[in-house]
Amino acid sequence: MTSYTNSRRKFLHQSTATLGLLTLPALLQAQVTSKKDRKKIVCVGAHPDDPESGCGGTLAKFAALGHAVTIIYLTTGEAGIEGATHAAAAAIRKQEAVNACTILNAKPVFAGQTDGDSIVNNEWLQKLQQLIITEAPDMVFTHWPVDSHKDHQCAALLTIQVWMRATQKFPLYFFEVCTGEQTMIFHPTDYVDITGTQEQKRKALYCHVSQDPPGIYACGHAAMEDFRGRELGVKAAEAFVRMNGSMQGNLLL
Repeated sequence: MTSYTNSRRKFLHQSTATLGLLTLPALLQAQVTSKKDRKKIVCVGAHPDDPESGCGGTLAKFAALGHAVTIIYLTTGEAGIEGATHAAAAAIRKQEAVNACTILNAKPVFAGQTDGDSIVNNEWLQKLQQLIITEAPDMVFTHWPVDSHKDHQCAALLTIQVWMRATQKFPLYFFEVCTGEQTMIFHPTDYVDITGTQEQKRKALYCHVSQDPPGIYACGHAAMEDFRGRELGVKAAEAFVRMNGSMQGNLLL
């Protein structure tokens, strides 16, 4: 009985502790009237074009509200241009990412892993942790961990580990990309109306000329925006899953 009572108290304490965190809907509805209202939004993506296609409309919406947005690219897309050396491809794709971030009003950061050869280990956990801590985020977005691309999984797992170890708590949300082909078993907890930033998102994605932007949308992103919009009751939307549970990863159920 004592063990059960202690476990229940721990669970209630941990659950209550998360209530003070920002939520996606609340932050999008809050007015930025002064510098203290300005929040830091960080998105961790595996490759240039992933954050843009997964949550570009939402990031643009945050920036338009006056919040500071940073996109951390785990890799620079070195393996993403057929026939090009890693160095040549990285140079092209880095500039494309910079151009996209200009349209989204976001700051680009490149973590330094290699496309197609991403790693999850303690060294890279510390590196990503430092990058995220430096940004002091109020909210973080990353890939859904049940994704077919290994680099996507690595970006998600590293970010989850940073979240679990964070002393300054922040809500963590997962985005979807090319659902059905890449993102699997994704059941949204939150939606964002991107009707007003849909075209801005498209322009940012089209900065990634080397990646065949029409092909990216043909992968299902236009249909996803429409379908998630129908679920929300608007023209276009992006969907997310919020990470729940204890911030130390030891939630007792």
